[in-house]
Amino acid sequence: MAAIGRVELVVPPSVIDVNGHVNNVQYVHWMQEAAMTHSTSLGWPPERYLALGRTWIIRSHAIEYFHSAYAGDALAVLTWVADFHKIRSLRKYRFLRPADGVVLAAASTQFIFCDLHTGKPVSIPREVQEAYTVVGPDDEP
Repeated sequence: MAAIGRVELVVPPSVIDVNGHVNNVQYVHWMQEAAMTHSTSLGWPPERYLALGRTWIIRSHAIEYFHSAYAGDALAVLTWVADFHKIRSLRKYRFLRPADGVVLAAASTQFIFCDLHTGKPVSIPREVQEAYTVVGPDDEP
């Protein structure tokens, strides 16, 4: 089980904004992609949550940008679960440019575990929590 997920990508020209760098909204898309890829790798693809009648909804995102990314840059998006509580979980992200080791951005998403049909929060089942290794601050990449 990989506590830290990793998605590698090359920045396509289509995500470059009028400022000549990756549009800020694109980072949220990459966060979602990395979270789903990591979850799937741990045995929890979207279909498994749907079969339970459960889903994760987003309460909030936070992103801090340090450096810009440009078309053609190879990037790595790292993601991990930072905590679990009764109905919520915090997932963190790091956006890196492996060529020079520069951290481009750090981000997090606060997820709420919900009943798919009512939209109401429900307790996160033990089987879900056990699939993820919580990464504490001292072990973050």
